[in-house]
Amino acid sequence: MEIWINPDCSKCRSALSLLDAEAADYTVRHYLEDPPSVPELREVLRRLGLEPWDVARLGEPVAAELDLASWPRDEAARERWIEALARHPILIQRPIITVDDASAVVARSPEAVAGAIRASRRAR
Repeated sequence: MEIWINPDCSKCRSALSLLDAEAADYTVRHYLEDPPSVPELREVLRRLGLEPWDVARLGEPVAAELDLASWPRDEAARERWIEALARHPILIQRPIITVDDASAVVARSPEAVAGAIRASRRAR
């Protein structure tokens, strides 16, 4: 498993604590320092089964600067959203866990983290 985190985020710290408590095998990606590329974002969105606007943090100041809330949420605008997330990774919801079974989850709840752990153990 890989978990994308912002160490300043309480949800990320909680997810890491849960992973550690379960002795889960994972790697950490500080996605603000090592931002995902456009192809990586496309792949993670596919694995999540979500659209880029579903994982966008609209409360961030850069979202207001871009007027992201007004952008269309349709197939024609999808690449524009993905490119914005790649250029401004602070806009990406966190934490995101990618699992060895080719799934992924936005791990904002203990239940989501537990589901990722179960999926990872089944994939071994």
